[in-house]
Amino acid sequence: MSSTSKAPVYFVSLGCPKNLVDSQVMLGILEKDRYTIAESPENAEVIIVNTCSFIEASKEESIDTILDMAQLKETGKCKVLVASGCLPQRYSKQLEKEMPEVDLFIGTGQYHRITELLEAHGKALELGAPLPRRSYIDQPAFIHTEKDPRLHTGPTYTGFLKLSEGCNRRCSFCIIPKLRGNVRSRTIASLVEEARKMAASGVRELNLVAQDLTEYGMEWKYKERLETLLPELCKIEGIDWIRLHYVYPDQFSDELVAIIAREPKIVKYLDMPIQHTNNRVLKAMNRRLTKEKLFDVVDKLRRAVPGIVLRTSIIVGFPGEAEEEFQELCEDLGKLNLDRVGVFRYSKEEGTPAAEMPGQLHPATKRRRVKHLTALLEKQSLENQRKYLGRTLTVLVEGPSEETDLLIQGRSETQAQEIDGHVLINDLGGIVAEELSPGDLVEVEITEALPHDLIGRATRVLSKARNGNAAAAAATSKEWRQNALH
Repeated sequence: MSSTSKAPVYFVSLGCPKNLVDSQVMLGILEKDRYTIAESPENAEVIIVNTCSFIEASKEESIDTILDMAQLKETGKCKVLVASGCLPQRYSKQLEKEMPEVDLFIGTGQYHRITELLEAHGKALELGAPLPRRSYIDQPAFIHTEKDPRLHTGPTYTGFLKLSEGCNRRCSFCIIPKLRGNVRSRTIASLVEEARKMAASGVRELNLVAQDLTEYGMEWKYKERLETLLPELCKIEGIDWIRLHYVYPDQFSDELVAIIAREPKIVKYLDMPIQHTNNRVLKAMNRRLTKEKLFDVVDKLRRAVPGIVLRTSIIVGFPGEAEEEFQELCEDLGKLNLDRVGVFRYSKEEGTPAAEMPGQLHPATKRRRVKHLTALLEKQSLENQRKYLGRTLTVLVEGPSEETDLLIQGRSETQAQEIDGHVLINDLGGIVAEELSPGDLVEVEITEALPHDLIGRATRVLSKARNGNAAAAAATSKEWRQNALH
């Protein structure tokens, strides 16, 4: 595979939005270096799987996907199979032995070298020379900037801006610092420039991501920090919504609360992982949070930002979690009345302190607790959803519903992409269906509430998507979701 070739590349991206950003940077580098993107894996000469290995389920998905793609070395045109990201970063030596089908393993700190490594491998094949080493794993140090090419995938109207890479927290259940390294933040100038480029391309919803947004700038002793970045992002023309993901409550400053309250572009929605509420369990998890601090932050946010929607994640069945501690968690979540709660069963991950702790719970106990808490939260969610009945919301149109073409699907500012529910439009009022395009903002009167979705009647179009051909962009976006990043 020479440097002048245009080998078709099929790309599969697994895991979180932060991983998606890495995948988009890899695609941008490949495109810049004259590779083409294949519409199907059967037509690709190079297949790249950007993997996740955060918990057992994600590891299994990554391995299954790699093995599925490996079959195309026999039945398709695939000449080179690449596994990149978290799985090889964590298990490269084991994978080299157990996956001879994979030609290259690239870690989380080497993905920017994708074309260089492909070229070296291809050149050796052409010359009949010994192949270079298969694994390229080191201590992660790279983070992309606005100067690196990045190929936007998915809907044109929404995008992710990665503020930093890595994590300095050492939660006892989490493997991320070993996979991603310590915090490495981008400058405000770099982030603002990339956000401007995204806005110019049609992005109107900017999702800020990092392992922990409150750690942004910590290595510079917070000379540049989230509180100074947000006002700069709010000045960018074309950006309508700015959404904060993964804001840890233990470092939530009063200044940050004030900024969220006063900046209209910052949506009144926060993804704030807490994992538990019992102080003993939180300490065993090595979280810096206490129940008292959590209740204080939630109260402060609700007083300063009326109507704010709070999302969190909870781990059930952590080692040593007693029945009364679980019941305390259930009661606390009832008192906190958070709007969206993701419940996860504790996953024992080798290489983490929690995996060695005594009191590992039986899987049946964890399943029972997850089922019990989920049922309580379903009822709570429905009650929270009913407060929208009769209200009019601004909704970002996504296109036909995933369930049926008879409904149009969108999201309010309190619903994050692929995480929360949707607003389903079943009545267009006086709006002609052909007038609506993905990326439009419309006004919707809510007529029905479900535990996760809202249903309503569109009353008027507030603003059109800025992309010149939104319908074509929507078709392209759908194709990207199905093909470029399967």
